[in-house]
Amino acid sequence: MSTIQKSTFTFLKDIAKNNHKDWFDENKPRYLDAKANMESFMDAVQDRLNQTDVISGYKVYRIYRDVRFSKDKTPYKTYLHAYLKREGPSKRGGYWVGIEPGNTHIGGGFYGPEKDDLLRIRKEIEADGKSMYDIINSPNFKKHFGSLKGDGLKTAPKGFDKKHPYIDLLRKKQFYAMESFTDSDVTSAQFADKVVDTLQAIRPFFDYMSDVLTTDLNGRSLV
Repeated sequence: MSTIQKSTFTFLKDIAKNNHKDWFDENKPRYLDAKANMESFMDAVQDRLNQTDVISGYKVYRIYRDVRFSKDKTPYKTYLHAYLKREGPSKRGGYWVGIEPGNTHIGGGFYGPEKDDLLRIRKEIEADGKSMYDIINSPNFKKHFGSLKGDGLKTAPKGFDKKHPYIDLLRKKQFYAMESFTDSDVTSAQFADKVVDTLQAIRPFFDYMSDVLTTDLNGRSLV
């Protein structure tokens, strides 16, 4: 499988030190090489995931930052991020690959569920929180991710019991999992295999959430 080249990491380290247009314009061929390397890597990851899932495609995000509403006016990102989309309305969840010196994270989840989806998830947890709890506390999930991540409310959402046994899940507004990797991991020949293992480890959670978000509380299909 394709690998992340050391030259890609070197470029990302250099742009972090030289985050301005003159430097970038002069070094744009290096960026294009790094982007091509990331795309080649993602091609290989997608091919492997499609052996057990159905991925409709991936997107490598632009390096240009949107600074219109940010206090940080540096024009370029110092990382390469990609998103793999599962195909079809019955397959929810997206895989995330973020390559950055000192801060590489692989995983995915649900970062901003729509209001109706969030209520549906909470209603499912209220009725049967153990199903989600068992998945996110399985040995393989904990090995890769430690715990389920995501911002949450400080108290119970409106209409839910603050003493519910799974109140920690009910409070959540986001549901995602990430595994971190060292720089030496990222440039190793085994990194693609590690990425695929990590993304496959989140699959049971995606399958659970897909079942929840494509049915009503009585189990009737919504798609």
